[in-house]
Order: sequence, then C-alpha cells, then structure tokens
Amino acid sequence: MDRISVTLIRLIFFAILAVLVGMAVFRMFASGLPFSKSVAAGSGNYETASDGTISPDLVILGGRSIGVKMDVEDVLVVGLEEIKTADGEETNPGLKAGLQIGDIILAIDGSEVHSASDVMAIVENTEKESVRLKIARKNEIRYLDVEPVKSAEDGKYRLGVWVKEKTAGIGTLTYYRPYDGTFGALGHGITDAETGSVLKVAEGQLLDAQVMSLKEGRKGQPGEIKGIFYEADKPLGELSKNTEYGIFGKAYTDLSSEEYATPVHTADPDEVKKGDAWILTTLEKDHVEKFKIKIEKINKNDPDSVKNMVIRVTDKDLIEKSGGIIQGMSGSPILQNGKIIGAVTHVFVNDPRRGYGIFISNMLRMSE
Repeated sequence: MDRISVTLIRLIFFAILAVLVGMAVFRMFASGLPFSKSVAAGSGNYETASDGTISPDLVILGGRSIGVKMDVEDVLVVGLEEIKTADGEETNPGLKAGLQIGDIILAIDGSEVHSASDVMAIVENTEKESVRLKIARKNEIRYLDVEPVKSAEDGKYRLGVWVKEKTAGIGTLTYYRPYDGTFGALGHGITDAETGSVLKVAEGQLLDAQVMSLKEGRKGQPGEIKGIFYEADKPLGELSKNTEYGIFGKAYTDLSSEEYATPVHTADPDEVKKGDAWILTTLEKDHVEKFKIKIEKINKNDPDSVKNMVIRVTDKDLIEKSGGIIQGMSGSPILQNGKIIGAVTHVFVNDPRRGYGIFISNMLRMSE
C-alpha cells in the first residue's frame, strides 16, 4: 500500500472519530447538566452534577407519617371566659374591653409578651386598676384598656382570656430535598381551630410517627389517622416555617424511606394533566404505600391558590381501608409520569373519595 493510500485511510479514520466524539458531546449538553448517578449523600445515592453537587430539582418522596410539635410565636387569643369574683359576680374583663377571639396580644403596659406565662406574670400581680394591651387584629394595631378582676378561685388577677402557645399533631411528609437538606410537609398551614389563623412558629420539631389505627371517612364525617410520636428525644428536623402552603424546615438526618429512596424530578404546573396519578401515604405503622387516584380538575388560573387540583381516589384498597382521603393524609405526595406534581391538602367533607391537591412548585417556592 503506497503512502497516499495510508494517509487517506488515516484521514478517514480521524474524521469518523471526530464525528463520534462530537455526537457524544452534543448528547451530553443537549440534556442539560452532565449528571451521573453516583455520589452518596446521607443513606441514599443521589443524582449529581459533574462537580459533585446534588441537583436542586431532585427530591426524595415522602409519604411517611410525621409528628409535628410547635411553639407558637404570638400570644393568640383563642377563647374568652367568665371570671367568678369574691362577691359571686361573673364577669369577663377582656370581652368588656373589646378583646376578640383571633386577636394577638403584643404587649401589656409597654412590656412585650410572647407566651401565656408572660401575660400571667404581668397581670396576676398588678396593682393597677387597668392595664393597656397592644394588640394586632387583622394586621391593624390597636390599644385596649382592660380592668383585671381578682378570681375567687385562687385570688389572682385575670383578664378572662385563653391563649395558645403550643400545638401538636400528625401529618404526612411530602418531600425531602438532599440538595440543601430541607423538607416540606402537609401542603397547608397549621391553623388555630377556633380562629382559622395560620400560627407563627417560634420553634418546632419534626418527629417520627407511627400509625396505630384509622377512623374511616364517611359522608359528612371526615376520617382520621390516629398515631403516636416516638423517639421524641431524637427529632427528625427543625421546623422553621408554617405557611398556608405547608410546613418547612431543615432535616437533621436523611429522610428517605426504604420503599422510595430513589430521587425524582419535580414537575412544573404545565406538566400536570387530567387523568391517572398516584399518591404515597402511610396507613399502617410506618409502611409507605402507593395508591391510584384520578386528577379531575386543574386550576391554573389562580397559581397562588393552595387548591390547584381536584383529585378522586380510585384505588379499591385505599377506599376499603380508609374510605378515601382522611385527616392525617395531608402532605401525601402526588405522582404523575414519574415526577412529583404536588400533595394532598384537603378532603371534601361530603365526599371522602374526593379532595384538593397543591402544586409542588408552590410548596418549593414557599420553602425558600
């Protein structure tokens, strides 16, 4: 073979090689970041970028039952009661002064208050005929002069108000994000039962919980998951936000479950379609299960709503076990086409097989 032929063969070989390399490079960048499934974070193997960082678009699915303990930041008035005085008279000083359920007491006689004990410390030992309350009512600051009365029961001065400073309950974890160690749950806020107000977090904890029994949901009678907290001395994470879109915080440990440890991508609202989908939830002890639902309606006209989807339970096993959606399932992640699209938030009281769901994008936006 002469030199010219050898040279031509070499040129053809390198030309083909260049084309193959070019195609590989194009494929790599056309798909976005050059991800590889490798680096471990916590107890799971998460998809990482070439620089070793975990993609922020990836989350670990929840579905496990969680306990929530929360200290409330504000002194929220949740009740008004009559005080029986030494002469047998019954009166309510707070009500007389114009105090209402839902008011937030900010200060008494110029001293800030942050708990029921703060209020008691000032009022019980007062020697004044009246105290001035600084309150917040629907974002408006007001001042009320209240005349405490001495209770016949213990001889201490009272305002005749009940305030909330702690709350606790059981819900469902929606997601854990390995990228920054954050979590989201419930899909709606923790509110005061009397006022409907979303409670502000002073501090709170995410705890492990176990389902003990179920109260089946019926028309007009919402069902309920009954569970217990355990290992309360070893919280799963710190609660930092309580919003109308859910509760959020930082995990102390990897929150992935054995059943669903593989991370998934989050969906944009435009990717959500009517039709079949799945939810993950826990109905027995700490076992996460997958159940089929149908998305009947999608509300894209009001993107800030917490009721972005109307869903219907179609899974016979779930209907048989719980009657449909029940209290405690709030936060159960909704999956469609391999992505997490949102979370269960509410049940229809008159139809426990139907309820609302929130877009995952709304939850992630509020978590930041």
